[in-house]
Amino acid sequence: MHSTTRRLIVTGAALATAAALTGTATATAAHDARGGAQQPPGVVSVWVTTPDGAQRLAPQAPVRFRGGGSPRTTITVEPRQTYQRMVGFGGALTDSSASVLSELTPAARDRAMRSMFSRDGGIGVSFLRQPIGSSDFTAASEHYTYDDVAPGGTDFGLRHFSIAHDEVQILPLLRQARRLNPTLEVVASPWSPPAWMKTGDSLVGGRLIDDPRIYDAYARYLARFVRDYTRAGVPIDYLTVQNEPQNRTPSGYPGTDLPVRQEAAVIERLGPLLQRVSPRTKILGYDHNWTEHPNDVANTPPGEDPETDYPYRLLQTPAARWVAGTAYHCYSGDPSAQTALHDAFPRKDVFFTECSGSHGATDTPEQYFRSTLTWHARTITIGVTRNWARTISDWNLVLHHDGGPHLGGCDTCTGLLDVHPDGSVTENAEYYTIGHLSKFVDKGAVRIGSTSFGTTGWNGQIMDVAFRNPDGTTVLVVHNENDDPRSFAVAVGDRSFDYTLPGGALATFTWPASAVGHGRTLRQLSLADATATATSSPADAALAIDADASTRWSSGTAQAPVQSLTVDLGKRTAFARVAVDAGDNLGDYPRGWTVSVSDDGTAWRDVASGTGTGQLINADVPPTTARFVRVTQTATSGSWWSIADLRLYR
Repeated sequence: MHSTTRRLIVTGAALATAAALTGTATATAAHDARGGAQQPPGVVSVWVTTPDGAQRLAPQAPVRFRGGGSPRTTITVEPRQTYQRMVGFGGALTDSSASVLSELTPAARDRAMRSMFSRDGGIGVSFLRQPIGSSDFTAASEHYTYDDVAPGGTDFGLRHFSIAHDEVQILPLLRQARRLNPTLEVVASPWSPPAWMKTGDSLVGGRLIDDPRIYDAYARYLARFVRDYTRAGVPIDYLTVQNEPQNRTPSGYPGTDLPVRQEAAVIERLGPLLQRVSPRTKILGYDHNWTEHPNDVANTPPGEDPETDYPYRLLQTPAARWVAGTAYHCYSGDPSAQTALHDAFPRKDVFFTECSGSHGATDTPEQYFRSTLTWHARTITIGVTRNWARTISDWNLVLHHDGGPHLGGCDTCTGLLDVHPDGSVTENAEYYTIGHLSKFVDKGAVRIGSTSFGTTGWNGQIMDVAFRNPDGTTVLVVHNENDDPRSFAVAVGDRSFDYTLPGGALATFTWPASAVGHGRTLRQLSLADATATATSSPADAALAIDADASTRWSSGTAQAPVQSLTVDLGKRTAFARVAVDAGDNLGDYPRGWTVSVSDDGTAWRDVASGTGTGQLINADVPPTTARFVRVTQTATSGSWWSIADLRLYR
């Protein structure tokens, strides 16, 4: 983890003085977290967190689905459009987190653990990242691994291997976490191999010694950890072989420069070992940033390739047969890198395993809470999950209010929970950005389609992500990027509801399958092979059909008759609805419109027309088969005409 980059992630952030755990978290838990079978038909449950901290996962008055659409910006949920299956959400029980929790009285520690891992009184954390040995967040006076020997020594037989250090504080807390949430899954990551396996004989910096015996020993070391943790009651579900393998100059904490060829060499040996000692444990590659950090590139040894495409190269090696997916961190780049890798290797999963909140020296608690909530909401809670990640893991679960203890590394990091000198415990913004997912999205939930208009880079619009739980419950998480309140609608099939979300707020909506009744549900057709042309702003025409409602085609001028957008579907296609969605570009809907179709692009026939009254037009047409679809503006307005998303349904 790059301590020098954390300030770039969350600006104007400071430690949050959140409500005590006996306050808002408990009140939230008393409300039905499922929003399901107990409710009358059509009712939607709502929870909101506001950036001023006045509401923190606070239950709101329920809303109800109704028939028909809305003139507002409309989030269209597509239950039949499915993506990745979710594993869980949480953080890391670092050595520091375990130490801080152990300082609490037993009663206070139990309350803190329940607030994190239980849905009855907490947020139901369901995924943990567990350091293998020491990281920068270590309460000990010196860094450690599970097989340390005197300088100059070796231990190829792993005779000195022991997880006794973790039996004091870490493992008892992990076992308690598993009791509180039996669905909890764990990914384990080492910050360094034992020093005797490395050039420089140090945990800080260096590389694995380039020797097959070392690769074999390190693979056995990792497999031994998995075996011994399992025997201690904490099975390991996923394993990476090196945290941040391109962080070549860690600042006083364990780290290892591990080129692709060395990571592949370890994985080739580790894969067969895990098959024998723990078949459930899957290997994840890379475990680093969305893009290689400029500092890492600059510190590449002279004459060596910086390997800026590290995860791609690893998945092209023979070791890829043992790699289930790729793990990412947040400290450079953006979540779109996950989708790019998924598109290149669709059979490999994407995991997200680290992101820490941060604060500046002069930030007030209010500034920190606001900036962390809004950045994490759009970038991690929604941005990461919309880009194929099956997990979200923030960094430390618990720290002192001053960000410690740590040994090297980050001095501005924050955890989900803060412990204060008087023993009181408060929640930081990350507690809520994780909680809006972990409290409601079950293990095995599937992300489903939903139109989202905001961007991780911030454009001031509404953004969202949707899931379907195994029991059929839908979970929709919405963030208002704008500082002002924004009103929007949510539509499923031919039913919808309206809502107004405060500026910067994060909300979770849940409803059972029965809430939307048994009305008509159309299937959205893929336009991946389609092309688009327009009478104005032709270069942007493709943005109307890119399945990304945060981009748009716009007329670039006031609305006037005969402005049009034409889509070539590539072949004759049957459809029954054309959705023309102006997205969150308020007022940019066509004041009058006609939908025409053609088989050859020359002879056209009109199939629907009307007057625009709001952001989303669902033009139902007689059962139609055609290759070309044209939407024409037929009225005048001083507003531009924008199409964020044009969709066809059958």
